[in-house]
Amino acid sequence: MVGGLFLFSAVDTHAKFLTDSFHPIQITWSRQFGLLVGILFWLMLRGTSILKTQHPYLQIGRGVLAAGSATLFIMAIAFVPLADAIAITFVTPFMVTVLGALILKEEVGIRRWAAVFIGFLGTLVVIRPGMGVIHPAAVLVLVAALLFALRQILSRKLSGTDKTITTVAYTALAASALLTFPLPFVWRTPELGFEIILLVSMTILAGVAEIMVIKSLELAQAVVLAPVHYSLLIWATFYGWMVFDQLPDFWTWTGAAIIVGTGVYTLHRERLIMKRKNALP
Repeated sequence: MVGGLFLFSAVDTHAKFLTDSFHPIQITWSRQFGLLVGILFWLMLRGTSILKTQHPYLQIGRGVLAAGSATLFIMAIAFVPLADAIAITFVTPFMVTVLGALILKEEVGIRRWAAVFIGFLGTLVVIRPGMGVIHPAAVLVLVAALLFALRQILSRKLSGTDKTITTVAYTALAASALLTFPLPFVWRTPELGFEIILLVSMTILAGVAEIMVIKSLELAQAVVLAPVHYSLLIWATFYGWMVFDQLPDFWTWTGAAIIVGTGVYTLHRERLIMKRKNALP
């Protein structure tokens, strides 16, 4: 999981660099292409049996959400420092908690609602609306986080009936198909060898990162691995400093610390709830 997140931060760095030359849809399509090739290769080896699902519309919907969240995030990081954007995405677990209660009717106690509220305050500290510190494109990161949270909710719904590889396959196929429709209208053929290297590198790294994250989820429970997600801020800060000479300011670190602290607490509560359920006869 750590390796996969490290590579995903590298992919985001590639994407931010490429926004100066290419449309976000073309960048997102290139990012998805590596996973698509992997899935097509898997289909050739295993056949179409991995596409058997009881919820085809939910699977396609998850792919649409994946394409939308990735495109909005790439649009945002053209203007927002990478580490700041990553810090804002940490609001996703709180959105999942709220959506889980509203859509899946999951039981949420007062402590977790309090964590959601405090995490939201942490996000406001990072964004500081009305102060003109963070670019308005940060709102796109929030929308991307909401779409990603909805994607997580669908993952929970699908996990009871479909295999992980089935969900990944539909996500790759649906997202790539959706992004391909507008692609001819925004396509720009890379003219420099450096641009080709960046696009190919991003495609390969995205595919490898996706495989590493999927494999980690096969080896351990998601609730155990979830806190590792916050290591993204470390990698994003590193890449932002090395490539763009950008570092988060004091308030971004403060807001991120609030979000991470409440997020880890929320995940700890989920782990305790799972243990209690597993202990029941």
